[in-house]
Amino acid sequence: MSSELNRRTFVTGAAAVAGTAALAPLLSACGGGGSKSHGGTNSKAGSAAALPAYVPSSAVHPDIASTSGAHDALTDPGFVTYPANPAKSVTEVPGAGGHYTAITPLWATVPAPGNAFYEAMNKALGATLTMKPGNGNTYNTTIPTLTAARKLPDWVQLPGWWNPLFKVGELAGTQLADLTPYLAGDKIKKYPNLAAQPTGAWQAGMWQDKLYGIPTFASGFALPGQYYYRGDVFASKGINAADVKSADDLVSLGKELTSAKAGVWAFDDVWQYTDQIFGYAQKFTISGGKLMHKYEQPEFIEALNWCYKLAKSGLMHPDALAGNNNDAKTRFFAGKVLITADGQGAWNEADAQSGIAADKNYRRASLTPFSADGKATPQLFMNPSAGMFSYLNAKLKPAQIEECLRIANYLAAPFGTAEYTLVNFGVEGVHYTRGTNGPTPTKAGQAQVQAQTFPFLATGVNVVNNPDFPQLTQDRCAWNSEAAKYAYKPVFWNMNITVPSRFATADAAQAVEDTIKDVYHGIKPVSAFQDALSTWKGSGGGDRLVAWYQSTVLDKFGSGQ
Repeated sequence: MSSELNRRTFVTGAAAVAGTAALAPLLSACGGGGSKSHGGTNSKAGSAAALPAYVPSSAVHPDIASTSGAHDALTDPGFVTYPANPAKSVTEVPGAGGHYTAITPLWATVPAPGNAFYEAMNKALGATLTMKPGNGNTYNTTIPTLTAARKLPDWVQLPGWWNPLFKVGELAGTQLADLTPYLAGDKIKKYPNLAAQPTGAWQAGMWQDKLYGIPTFASGFALPGQYYYRGDVFASKGINAADVKSADDLVSLGKELTSAKAGVWAFDDVWQYTDQIFGYAQKFTISGGKLMHKYEQPEFIEALNWCYKLAKSGLMHPDALAGNNNDAKTRFFAGKVLITADGQGAWNEADAQSGIAADKNYRRASLTPFSADGKATPQLFMNPSAGMFSYLNAKLKPAQIEECLRIANYLAAPFGTAEYTLVNFGVEGVHYTRGTNGPTPTKAGQAQVQAQTFPFLATGVNVVNNPDFPQLTQDRCAWNSEAAKYAYKPVFWNMNITVPSRFATADAAQAVEDTIKDVYHGIKPVSAFQDALSTWKGSGGGDRLVAWYQSTVLDKFGSGQ
């Protein structure tokens, strides 16, 4: 059985720790009155000149091929089994004997320095990478200390959700190396595994029309989340989830499922992804060339009103109404709620294991996308193609940058290759044993390899793989294939935007968000949101914020769509 860290699970979990900024456009704040602001950092022409060519990898053939969806969406390939004979994707030792220090975040016990796995990696890489994992819980304070002292390591991971805190827009070109001369266009073909990264992932690592970030955990079809249901319970009741084709259908089903006397409610907190049902924007929409904030969209009001009524209907679990989201998975595993909203990373092997521990019949499934009225086409906005990036130090010489890029190409080997197996599982017989379902970590592997470090420098594209649950992989891929038909790129997709600090409060709109939460929990009426919106637009700076986005970003750099 594989114990490799599930990529979507990690990114979703880490983003939850960091906050909802992980779901927004990749933002950075600049100090003072905003004189340093570059707004939308990439022009259409500049991006076209700097972006690397895209060349899909053929090193390994998946069991379930990627599916092309709307607006360039490309689903993650699926592997029902781990390749029995891992192929090599890199023919030569990438390093030239260089010595480099790298810092990456780690939400686990830090492996001992100089361990057998690190030694094996350095031998394979032909260089010495001194890995210095930083405590993930304090990483947000570690990096600013290093940048203030201009003491960044040779290679560092900077998660995109901390762009404002790390001021990545200001570090680009000053402390972080410009990779454009090495990777733009066909130049990336020297590094085939890096060339297989989705174009959008590279775009999300650009600043001021130049390429800086090496994407990790990238996907051609990343969603913030979706709606799940207990597939086993639905089957036992003879309920066909495909019959839910509108918001009214969902409420009707909720009435059928809820039995407060038995301690079962249909719904947990379902507000988070109502945009997929009602069709309001991620943050902005464009009408007649003018930006409109989602707060002002009729669809947003409609969604909020629907959730308010749902909260008052008696169909939601009382703990969900009280805002206790920490126990949402426990409620779902126990069958106390049967429909929930969660991130894409929730649907994996670890979830299946936890669910089965609570109920041997447990099976998570996901509702097919539908619109509020059952007539309009569902709309699922895509997240940035990558949310985590590694960067090279601007002090490195060109030969050193090229050596590091060759190493990154090795680390970015596709799932199931010989290089991937070493990076993610270590040395066979030492760090893992090979079983029918793929590599299984030994005790040494758990301590030295599964506390991952190298994948935060570079990875291949995401895949769907659940070794002990092949049906789960098939279900996940089938849902992705269907959902990708409704994908779209939101306004300012994959754009890094530097927002002046004078707009920080308006951009966060915390008072509005707090009121929204009270409304969808049934505490305050929808009119309370409209009052909060009016205040935000005026004295709260909302209208000025939208005007800034309009003149400084949209009018100059476009929508990113």
